Amino acid sequence: MNLIDLLLEPLSYDFMLRALLVALVASIVCAVLSCWLVLIGWSLMGDAVSHAVLPGVVLAYVVGAPFALGAVIFGFAAVALIGLVRDTSRIKEDAAIGIVFTTLFALGLVLISITPSQTDLNHIIFGNLLGVSWGDLRQVVVLGAVTLAVLVIKRRDFTLFAFDRTQAHAIGLNPRLLGAALLGLLALTAVVALQAVGVVLVVAMLIIPGACAHLMTDRFGRMLWIAPIIAAVCAVLGLYLSYYLDTASGPMIVLAQGATFALIYLFGPERGVITSRLRTRRAHSAVNAVS
Repeated sequence: MNLIDLLLEPLSYDFMLRALLVALVASIVCAVLSCWLVLIGWSLMGDAVSHAVLPGVVLAYVVGAPFALGAVIFGFAAVALIGLVRDTSRIKEDAAIGIVFTTLFALGLVLISITPSQTDLNHIIFGNLLGVSWGDLRQVVVLGAVTLAVLVIKRRDFTLFAFDRTQAHAIGLNPRLLGAALLGLLALTAVVALQAVGVVLVVAMLIIPGACAHLMTDRFGRMLWIAPIIAAVCAVLGLYLSYYLDTASGPMIVLAQGATFALIYLFGPERGVITSRLRTRRAHSAVNAVS
């Protein structure tokens, strides 16, 4: 079997084609948003929102509503609860995040355990990339397009909010409103990625691509290109590996992203641990040779 056959064989199945499209959309949207999450330091917030949508998805299933509707409602509710606990008590933000997302996630698990279902609701937790329908694909594309469009249109405002909230306020922007908008987009993005990897692994897709890009460049504009490219390549690579190795698709995509981060962390051209040490040794050797 030649390379062309290896590439085309998985795509001869409709379920693989749908999985590839969903994985690409989810990975790219998560990667773009991850650039801001990494810079602002909202990685834990991404974890909170992605887990907090679980009860919303289960309740949506119970009443026959779209999963996305329940997930978005509970995503916004989680953000509001975190802000309420933080602003009206002595509890700091990290503790408020931990309290809210673990409680809502536990509520979701309880609802799954007591909800009679002809389908396995555990795929909400761990993902069911190979089981997405054309309807699921359309939902992911629409939500992903809306999220990506807002991020691109408001990228300058969001970037200023990430770097200097005081300056953003000084030029007439509302930092609180911008923060709320980013959190709302985070909730939508969690819904998009939910179809691909489930609530447990969404946080990886919301952090790893941005972290990889942050290690490769100091310019935010370049990060917005590097992160989605890395995410898209890992999505394709992970899906193909899962097909030929007969492993779970969502976790394989995340593993591909984790392996990419490890390579950049170790061998990155600018800040790679091993690369930096080799550069330092060469510099010392050059100095010693001159002296």
